[in-house]
Amino acid sequence: SLQELDVPVAVTRVQQKGRVQARNRVLSLIPAVVFGVILLLVWYAFTASGRINSLILPSPVDVVSNLLEGIGSGVMFSNAWVTIQESLLGFVFGLIVALPMGYGIAKSRFVAVTVQPYLAAGQAIPAVVIAPFLFLWLGMGIFPVTVICMLVVLFPMVINTVLGVQTIDREVLDAARLDGASGWSMLAHMEFPLALPAILAAVRTGITLSIVGAVVGEFFCNPDQGLGSLIMIALHQYNTAFMFATVVVLAILAALYYGATWGLVKLANRMY
Repeated sequence: SLQELDVPVAVTRVQQKGRVQARNRVLSLIPAVVFGVILLLVWYAFTASGRINSLILPSPVDVVSNLLEGIGSGVMFSNAWVTIQESLLGFVFGLIVALPMGYGIAKSRFVAVTVQPYLAAGQAIPAVVIAPFLFLWLGMGIFPVTVICMLVVLFPMVINTVLGVQTIDREVLDAARLDGASGWSMLAHMEFPLALPAILAAVRTGITLSIVGAVVGEFFCNPDQGLGSLIMIALHQYNTAFMFATVVVLAILAALYYGATWGLVKLANRMY
């Protein structure tokens, strides 16, 4: 029948669309790959000429060699795991605080007037200044680093949450109220889904910034563990190539974090 013939045709169209999308994704990566290759070639050319001291700028070969050595010895993995724990814990704590705070600021002028000045003042103080105080108050270890991560990610996530809630179409909310929505049902079924794009933007920003907080915290509060500690150890040993190798690992972590948020975005699109 015609309906039976339409089913394989529809499946074929879906498969073709999937192949086209996959091909477009691969093609979209080409400019970034080409640009990266050009940067590596220029970097290698400068270092191979001998005009730049390897202490200032090591060659890509030395960086890769140190990276492989660190991976082979397990040093990179063990310290990267510490940084991952600190950054993710700080991000989760920051998210738990940021979402209610952002919602409260957006919905209540009293909360906004009360909290925003302190929030802005806290953001104006760099994490590198806060870290020594946390070292004095909380000592060394993962916990003070987690607190620093939370403080680093808090402000941008609060601001994005406030923006998401404040930009919801008021006519849509009024129509929902006429249908009987209020309180928790309004928040769960109307406000949260409508503010979700801004909240997801906050998540993507915060989870990437959490690595920055972890590294800064490790400089002061956890100098024996984490990728930040490896950078400081390499600096004291004048091992610039190993410093660059550690930065490469940090960049990979940031890329993995950012890539994971795309999966979160797709999941949210399916659910809402």
